[in-house]
Amino acid sequence: MSGPGRASAAFGQTASAAWLFLAPALAVLAVFFFLPVGAAFLMSFTDLDLYALGDPSTVRFVGFANYLEILRSATFWQALGNTAYFVAVGAPLSILASLTTALMLHSKVVWLRPLFRLGFFLPVVTTLVAVAVVWRYVYHPAYGLLNQALGWLGIGAVDWLGSPTWAMPALILLAVWKNFGYNMLIFLAGLGTIPDELYEAARLDGATKWQEIWHVTLPQLAPTTTFITLMTVIGYGQFFAEPYVMTSGGPLDRTLSVVLLMYREGFRFWHMGYATALAFLLFAMIFALTLVQMRLRRHREG
Repeated sequence: MSGPGRASAAFGQTASAAWLFLAPALAVLAVFFFLPVGAAFLMSFTDLDLYALGDPSTVRFVGFANYLEILRSATFWQALGNTAYFVAVGAPLSILASLTTALMLHSKVVWLRPLFRLGFFLPVVTTLVAVAVVWRYVYHPAYGLLNQALGWLGIGAVDWLGSPTWAMPALILLAVWKNFGYNMLIFLAGLGTIPDELYEAARLDGATKWQEIWHVTLPQLAPTTTFITLMTVIGYGQFFAEPYVMTSGGPLDRTLSVVLLMYREGFRFWHMGYATALAFLLFAMIFALTLVQMRLRRHREG
């Protein structure tokens, strides 16, 4: 066999072996991911509800009726506005807290850095229900620690979780405190890849510490920051546990999120077709937002 023919045969054998090793993983993905997603997408065009679960023959194909009903619902727009508020305020605060903490821990001035890293990361692995119990006491209007601290400053008590104005900021503060440690570790990993020569060159040019951060650290962290921004926006866009555990979407639906609305419609009222349509609308919005962020990043790099 000639050289090219032998190479082609070897490539074919390698490709066959690769598909053989990939087949179990692809089969698992097909059964447990692609098939359920496809079934859910078809379900979003039906009126599947509790009665249809008992008698599937009653399921009707309704086309885009669920999507149109969602877009005409004032509750959906309220939940979407709450979710946008949570993302617009919570995501930047979380990224800023993560970056600031990572910069401090990366500094050689801080002693016992492993201990501080563990302490800041610990809320990430703590069960949200346990965290929520503690924070409900922190936010308690009568004897909560936060209101006691405000009282020392001469400020009156605030009903944090019962006020339509303050309930969402209270949840944002909880979410930032619980989640920023994960991004902090990613920032620390990114900071560890920046060559020391760049900082030495900046210092030789007379750069201050802030100029080093602005002209060396942040540009070098751009890919890491883009990744963290994308993941944080996607995660905050799906926020559910905080309002579910702390406020149940209240007061006056001011903390109702799209995912909590989807849960309420699907598992409390058993409007499964409506709930799956909500899920795919949320997916489309997050996907579009992700594309915009990626386009903006490429534009800045260009």
